[in-house]
Amino acid sequence: MTRAGAGASLTETVMNTVRQQIAARSLVPGARLPSIRAFARTMGVSTFTVAEAYDRLAAEGAIRARPGSGFYVAAPLAPLALAEIGPRLDREIDPLWIARQSLEAGENLLMPGCGWLPADWLPQDAIRRGLRALARGSDAALAEYGTPLGLPGLRELVARRLARYGVAAPPGQILLVDSGSHAIDLLCRFLIEPGDTVLLDDPCHFNFHALLRAHRAKVVGIPFTPAGPDLDSFAEALSNHRPRLYITNSAVHNPTGACLSAPTAHRLLQLCHGRDLTIIEDDIFADFEDEPTPRLAALDGLDRVVQIGSFSKTLSAAARCGYIAARPDWIDGLTDLKIATSLGSGHLAAGLTLTLLTGSAYRRHVEALRLRLARARGETMTRLRQIGLEPWIEPRAGMFLWCRLPQGLDAADIARRALASGVILAPGNAFSQAQTAAGFLRFNVAQSGDPKVFAVLAEAMADAAGPIPRRAPAPAPRHRP
Repeated sequence: MTRAGAGASLTETVMNTVRQQIAARSLVPGARLPSIRAFARTMGVSTFTVAEAYDRLAAEGAIRARPGSGFYVAAPLAPLALAEIGPRLDREIDPLWIARQSLEAGENLLMPGCGWLPADWLPQDAIRRGLRALARGSDAALAEYGTPLGLPGLRELVARRLARYGVAAPPGQILLVDSGSHAIDLLCRFLIEPGDTVLLDDPCHFNFHALLRAHRAKVVGIPFTPAGPDLDSFAEALSNHRPRLYITNSAVHNPTGACLSAPTAHRLLQLCHGRDLTIIEDDIFADFEDEPTPRLAALDGLDRVVQIGSFSKTLSAAARCGYIAARPDWIDGLTDLKIATSLGSGHLAAGLTLTLLTGSAYRRHVEALRLRLARARGETMTRLRQIGLEPWIEPRAGMFLWCRLPQGLDAADIARRALASGVILAPGNAFSQAQTAAGFLRFNVAQSGDPKVFAVLAEAMADAAGPIPRRAPAPAPRHRP
């Protein structure tokens, strides 16, 4: 590369950094940019490079110079662009792009990287019966907004379900929402401000990252172990970052399939005692468990732990319905936020969910689903091991396997090659805040039944590994005289 080429590249890097700060709203209209000398030190470039970048941004109209004062943001506040917040990621590991791939996939694409069950694994006949029953109901149920807290009968049912896990939450402490993602969005609006620190497991569900981008939170990843978050790292983050939130799965962790151990749960709550930290416990996979995992909400008594859940994973993603269980004084404020952002609950979705959960068909469906997932986990693990992937753990429940690729292979590269052959994979760094999971892939065992998945995966791995170098022939043995 010529010196001019190198200079242009550095100038573009500085310009892109300023553009990202404006897109992320860390630089707002009228804000003063760092001085040329200070920004040069920050970026590790020459003052000439920063001066050139500032001049070009001024020519674009993004910033403007005030003689004797410096440079200021000039452009009007741009629409929030989540993809521009945080580091630029390759498409194969960007959480928003991976979600789009799976949601927009045609019938010919295989999706072992997606996060939901195939349609024929869900209780479609029961759903149709439930819809017919709703159609015969009152006009109000079909046409009107629901109450702010949500359908009373479903809140009572959720309260009874939570009691099975030791979580004491009367119906008045339960707010129905549209989904688990809606629940986290409301809680972030309620509990944090832009710039606040939020702790996430590393790895964790990639949509947590995307949601927190929208709230312009500072995210700190906590390494995850087979028993839960690494407690030494958690304690260090509490001291160094003073976080406001921690979001986790206690039961059937996404993407690893691990479950929180009782000793880790108790120690975690001890570490949080006396700190201004709220834990959001996402319990969306509760019905996949045969034996319940300790729930932080049960141990804490819904004081500093908020539990959320949803029924889209076991019932239907087309009629989404979730809940928030929280302390009474928080439910009132969350209800106001819900009214402000969505007015009322989805009456039809809540009514259908209540109808399905109270019928005997749901119990039989869940029991059959657990057995079917157990068989699929075993079959998928066997097939993955045959082509060189090793599960991080062997989960006791759920649909996910977190698998390590052979040494030297990059999951984003494998995903790129597999996508060209019609297979959507979920590479590890999409789930990792620290970008330390390049050697992992998450598999949905319910979506991995087609042999083509493993044939394409094996071919992609072989192509990525490249030709095996041929060994030089061994020298002929020398005979002693």
